[in-house]
Amino acid sequence: MAKDKSLKSQPKLPKRKKLDPDDSKVPAEEIMHTKIKKRKKMEVEVRRMAPVEVPVAINTAEDKKQKKDKKHKKKQETEQAEIPDPPSRLDGPHVMEGEEDLSPEERRVLERKMKKILKKEEKKRLKAEGVTLKKTEASGPSASQQALDYLTCWAENHSAWKFQKTRQTWLLQHVFDSEKIPDEKFSVLLQYLEGLQGGAKDTTVQKALSLVEESGQEPENIDVQKRAHRAREVIQLLS
Repeated sequence: MAKDKSLKSQPKLPKRKKLDPDDSKVPAEEIMHTKIKKRKKMEVEVRRMAPVEVPVAINTAEDKKQKKDKKHKKKQETEQAEIPDPPSRLDGPHVMEGEEDLSPEERRVLERKMKKILKKEEKKRLKAEGVTLKKTEASGPSASQQALDYLTCWAENHSAWKFQKTRQTWLLQHVFDSEKIPDEKFSVLLQYLEGLQGGAKDTTVQKALSLVEESGQEPENIDVQKRAHRAREVIQLLS
């Protein structure tokens, strides 16, 4: 009995954990490597499970102002590209607002359009004022002067004279008009008509007869009577 009491009074030692029979066979380095690998796998899973934060775009007052300024600037550039009101004159180069940003080719196109608009407006203005645009006559003597010179050359310098049907036609068309052919030239023209032949002669006589008949219907018309007087002389000459 004494022996049993002495055994019970001794402190109990901690129980030793039973070792797995296989643990003694696995090296300590391999066990540590396995634990590290499991820990890393768990960390990856935790990151994957964590919610993703989506950045939210915040439009501040400054951003709104920049967008508004950009839109306003674009609108101004569009308006400047349009054709402006034409200037009142074209006597020199004009640089208008916004034109300094145009390329040389665009500026030339714009100037051509402006010239067309100005020309059109000028025509409208002249038409409204009752002013007719006169074409510039070619330099040199008129057709009437050339015909009279042709007749003078026939009379005064016949050796240098050369027949020209155009000049003769003009003289026959205006033979009865005292304004186109003065009286001093008409006497020379009668001499020229003495040699008239063919269809030109017949046409001239028929026209003279019509004028004489017309003078009988308008005895008080001075111009008609003047033409009829010449017509009688032509009929007497060519009949």
